[in-house]
Amino acid sequence: MTLTSSRLPYRQTAAFSRIILDYLDRAESLKDFYAHPVSLQGIIKASEARQLFPTDRQTLVNMLEQQYKGVGMSDRTKKNIDALKSNTSFTVTTAHQNNIFTGPLYFIYKILHAVKLAEQLTELIPGKTYVPVYYIGSEDADLEELNHIWLGGEKLQWDTKQTGAVGRMKIDKALVALIARMEGQLSVLPHGKEIISLLKEHYTIGTTIQQATFTFVNALLGELGIIVLLPDNADLKRSMIPVFKDDLLHQTASGIVNKTAEKLESAGYKVQANPRDINLFYLKENIRERIVSDNSKFKIQNSKFSFSDSEMEDELNNNPERFSPNVILRGIYQETILPNVAFIGGGGETAYWLQLKGLFEHYKVPFPVLVLRNSFLILEKKWQERIAKLGFTVEDFFLTEPELLNRLVARESRNPTQLNGAVKELEDLYAAFKAKAGAVDSTLANHVDALKTRSVERIVELEKKMLRAEKRKFQDQSRQIHTTKEALFPRNGLQERVENISFYYALWGKGIIDALYENSLALEQEFVILKEN
Repeated sequence: MTLTSSRLPYRQTAAFSRIILDYLDRAESLKDFYAHPVSLQGIIKASEARQLFPTDRQTLVNMLEQQYKGVGMSDRTKKNIDALKSNTSFTVTTAHQNNIFTGPLYFIYKILHAVKLAEQLTELIPGKTYVPVYYIGSEDADLEELNHIWLGGEKLQWDTKQTGAVGRMKIDKALVALIARMEGQLSVLPHGKEIISLLKEHYTIGTTIQQATFTFVNALLGELGIIVLLPDNADLKRSMIPVFKDDLLHQTASGIVNKTAEKLESAGYKVQANPRDINLFYLKENIRERIVSDNSKFKIQNSKFSFSDSEMEDELNNNPERFSPNVILRGIYQETILPNVAFIGGGGETAYWLQLKGLFEHYKVPFPVLVLRNSFLILEKKWQERIAKLGFTVEDFFLTEPELLNRLVARESRNPTQLNGAVKELEDLYAAFKAKAGAVDSTLANHVDALKTRSVERIVELEKKMLRAEKRKFQDQSRQIHTTKEALFPRNGLQERVENISFYYALWGKGIIDALYENSLALEQEFVILKEN
């Protein structure tokens, strides 16, 4: 199996927000919201700023070595962890929640992008080493977002009564049963048994979701040198005590981020994330609930826990692992514990990071280069053949179904579906009527205008009816367009936001990982179409 690639400008996909497209184009309206451009020079500047920041590298390395104890580690990953001890080494980081079985395809794309960019930077920037990191967002409590995958058009959902941070939840019989359902679909494919065996090995009853995600990603991609980081850790969070304390007592972050949000809105952009007064959750046992201030007391929503100011400070100092940053503070945490220079995120992530620069400046933490993650459309040979038979290119299929059908009808139909020139002739005719009627009585001119408007509307409606009638002659092609569009853009969105890597691994084995890695871009920022030869 070999795959070849072509590229498409992001604007041509019609799948990305205005703020992201403007960011990629380096629009003047967004220049105040990021520190460095997406370029080699931007990375070099970010590296210089990062080198002056006192990262606790020893604690980071100690934690990683402890995390990987008893887990098979590739030589490249071990080398990358060792490299972090030096102040001339830096990280390229991507982050994502621990979706079961890795969730949508872009989970994998983000990690491979980090690997490719880190390798390229190490080659191009002398005297510096760059290592890729996948930061597991294991403290996320949005189970509805993380508890399912789509496979063959079917939603496989883990139903559990567990609560709190999803990463701390335990794998049970219900989750393991989903692997059995996947096996039924995938085992008939050439490498289906291989991917099912990997899932069974790492998603075992009693293991936490974050641990299973860690070991599964390590098994799938570890040989490329990726470092998987579990940030739900007391030693790492200890470095955030001053920031967490400031947020609890003074609500500094919300004021700063709200001001940035106002500036973004004034520039015409939609705000992605809204800060709370306190941007921390409390993590204990099976809860992850917001901390709120209420009459000089701190209360943990939907729980029995409450603290006075001094009790809360003691709790933070003694148990920092019980404090979980929300989307506003998570980036500061990540960039404090890692010597990071580039953050690879999706469109939504990049948009909310553009709200955070002022917060980083306040806490004097270097702001990374924001790199939009790679996007792919994977095309099996059968879909390429279908598209060619319909007389379209793959790029055409980024259009909507109605647009595709209209193009096909206009190209294939032997009957005209537009009354070319009729409207212009009608307007000329009514202009003559208006001149004659106006000469008789000036008040009749408005009446002629009203008659013209009704006539033109009827002609336009006739054209629409002619097009609909002609489309009915192309029902077979219409069904083929629909089937192809649904396969390549499931749920009316990008393939990468729905499909799971397990299907493509079952089809092509490790070759799909190799192909995605080989065709991953670094700083180019374009959409990649990947075709089976």
